[in-house]
Amino acid sequence: MSLELDRLVTEIKACRICVERPVGKPMPHEPRPVVMPSSTARILIAGQAPGTKVHLSGAPFTDASGDRLREWLGVTSETFYDPNAFAIVPMGFCFPGQDAKGGDLPPRRECAPAWRTPLMALMPQVDLVLAVGQYAQRWHLGTTRAGTLTETVAGWRGIWERSSSPHLLPLPHPSWRTFAWAKRNPWFEMELLPFLKAEIRNRLGQSK
Repeated sequence: MSLELDRLVTEIKACRICVERPVGKPMPHEPRPVVMPSSTARILIAGQAPGTKVHLSGAPFTDASGDRLREWLGVTSETFYDPNAFAIVPMGFCFPGQDAKGGDLPPRRECAPAWRTPLMALMPQVDLVLAVGQYAQRWHLGTTRAGTLTETVAGWRGIWERSSSPHLLPLPHPSWRTFAWAKRNPWFEMELLPFLKAEIRNRLGQSK
């Protein structure tokens, strides 16, 4: 990483905004920011927030959703965690806790406003942003985001054509729920994923 980016990551790793100056209820546990920016990677994965397994491991996407995301991208774990290949910057850097039903809470509202703009400014080489899930799509797509996640992802061609420096592609969150969603929306695996894999190969300098 560049010196400036390295300094910013050091600040992020020490961040306690959600405990000391929270928006709403303080986070119920000690913060553990998980983020993997890069000053060389052309591809940025903009996810949601760490889950319980990622909170424990301290590395992004070390869970079943990560396995599925790597399958979508057509890459190995070694390539996925290579900072020269991918930058991984979720909307919330810390596990936000769970709701009464055991589901993960949304990303903390303090995180992205505090850190996302300076992080993106230090990664000008990124030319493809994968907006994974509704929270990343809301931030990165703005007014080009449709009313629902399905409508947003279904409109991926228009989003691609309207965006540049970087190009944007919306994706659903790669949780177990996506299996049923993909069956209801076969265009995702038939059209979007082949396009996505081709763009990934191109940026990684790989052949088919």
